[in-house]
Amino acid sequence: MSDAPWLVIVDMQRVFGDPASGWFTPRFEEARAAIARLTPAFGNRVVHTRFVAPEHPQGAWIPYYDQWPWALKPEDDPLYELVDAPSPSHGVVTETTFGKWGADLERATDGSREFVLAGVSTDCCVISTALPAADAGVHVRVATDACAGATDTDHRRALDAMALYAPLIELTDADSVLATLPSRQSPIGSLDG
Repeated sequence: MSDAPWLVIVDMQRVFGDPASGWFTPRFEEARAAIARLTPAFGNRVVHTRFVAPEHPQGAWIPYYDQWPWALKPEDDPLYELVDAPSPSHGVVTETTFGKWGADLERATDGSREFVLAGVSTDCCVISTALPAADAGVHVRVATDACAGATDTDHRRALDAMALYAPLIELTDADSVLATLPSRQSPIGSLDG
């Protein structure tokens, strides 16, 4: 385990980026542009997450999918594809839950206790990942301009809620994150130490 941070890119999938989708996130492309700036600086220390529907919803997920029946598709459906193919050296964690923190994400990040979170939606999967990760002792920096919510108001409300968890969760932006990383003039491999 290293102290170097990992970039966790939450759910940058077609289901959230396609304007025809019932879960479209209006500022998706703005978040995507900021993520594109962040990703190279993390080298191989990048994990993408994917939200997929369960094969057989259980408990409270049953009425949830009663509201969104069109989303009950297999996980290999194009709807759930990542919009940008990850580098072969980047991990991908797929979950049927909003929050992506758990054994798979912890393993994919080599047990790191430093995350930078980016992705969608701020008011759902990002906050649902940030809170349990922070509770487990991970210092989480949320790159606010690399996230997007269902609405601008929901994005702001989620950020305000996460700010209550300082210093476990820190709100920042892509430029500030980049300024704290080792020089981007160094070989990418030097970030993997």
